Amino acid sequence: MAIESEVLVVGGGLAGLTAALASARAGADTRLVSHKQSTLRNASGLVDVLGYSPDGELLSDPYAAIPDLPESHPYRTVGVEGVREALAVFDSVTDYEGGHTDRNALVPTHGGTVKPTARYPPGAAAGLASRGDDMALVGFEATTDFDAPRAAAHLRAAGVPFDVRGVTVEFPGDLRADAAVTRYANVLEAEASVRRELAERVEPHLGDAARVGFPAVLGNEEAGFVREALADRLGADVFEVPSGPPSLPGLRLEDALFDALTDAGARIETGNPVVGYEGDRRVESVLVDRKGAEVPYRADRVVLATGGLVGKGIETERGAVREPVFDCHVPHPEDRYDWFEDDAFGDHAFARFGVTTDDGLRPLDADGEPEFENLRAAGAVLGGYDFAAEKSGAGVSLATGHLAGTAAAEETP
Repeated sequence: MAIESEVLVVGGGLAGLTAALASARAGADTRLVSHKQSTLRNASGLVDVLGYSPDGELLSDPYAAIPDLPESHPYRTVGVEGVREALAVFDSVTDYEGGHTDRNALVPTHGGTVKPTARYPPGAAAGLASRGDDMALVGFEATTDFDAPRAAAHLRAAGVPFDVRGVTVEFPGDLRADAAVTRYANVLEAEASVRRELAERVEPHLGDAARVGFPAVLGNEEAGFVREALADRLGADVFEVPSGPPSLPGLRLEDALFDALTDAGARIETGNPVVGYEGDRRVESVLVDRKGAEVPYRADRVVLATGGLVGKGIETERGAVREPVFDCHVPHPEDRYDWFEDDAFGDHAFARFGVTTDDGLRPLDADGEPEFENLRAAGAVLGGYDFAAEKSGAGVSLATGHLAGTAAAEETP
């Protein structure tokens, strides 16, 4: 028996969640299907719009740089106002900061770099490099992904305008060395004695530091409470340093977006892969593998948001590049050796692999015609930009997801 909806979003990352939210808020009967849980748990939790120009220039105002991007860039399709609209929706469903200005904020990361970003969670606010007061970074002996002394040294070498020191302390309690980040968060939320002892171990190392950065494990549901409790005991502002996966800030963002989807009336299904489709020049149904049976999900309009090379939304074979769900055309050099440069940090063609679209984000075939009249694409499955070098991944996902979801909802079947 077919499962029906007006708009079907395929993919559960930031682009898919945004597309489904936009569609549902526009009044369409919306369903999101995703094989795996959201990739946000692997993200830093920061929202980058555009940190660097294509030639590597650090950008203070990402919006001012958008009109000068190559025509193939997804931002040129969405436009500056489209990016602003998407960020406004994001601001309405999260507690993120940064919406008061067009300028990028500079946020220290766990590696000791300073990352330009447009939106950041409240837990990162006290760590902004634009503040001039001294900083202390604190790592835990049992966790190896944040070396606070090394991160502090890297920040000093980068020339930040404040003194920064790093120290490693033993986390109170008897957590195993391989304890999950959520375990640290839950202990800090539940046990006042652990918060008190942690503050006592950190305080002798503060010196003149007016703010203290910890690994991003300071609570889950009550992160603000944990930060405030530590700040009161330390007499300094407390912030979290964005880190790699698994990421509590990413998980918190995921929760906020799923709550917004539920409030908007969208239906969400995860755990079953999309394996194909039915239709010719129009997607009549998407086939979902449920315990070995291919179940058709029928929809009037479909949004493809399955990710790029990392998320397997774009796949490479020895001599070809393909989009695996709808077999959309992916432009690429015929010679595989032209996919990359000899320099590891060179301008690699593969970094921009993805589908090309028309102005309505409909994927185009090799002749420049829409692959399907009712299919739109959003996020990292799109080609024409290098999100890792530009620091633009989250912004493109939000902007194209919002446009694709809104257009799908408003389109006449």
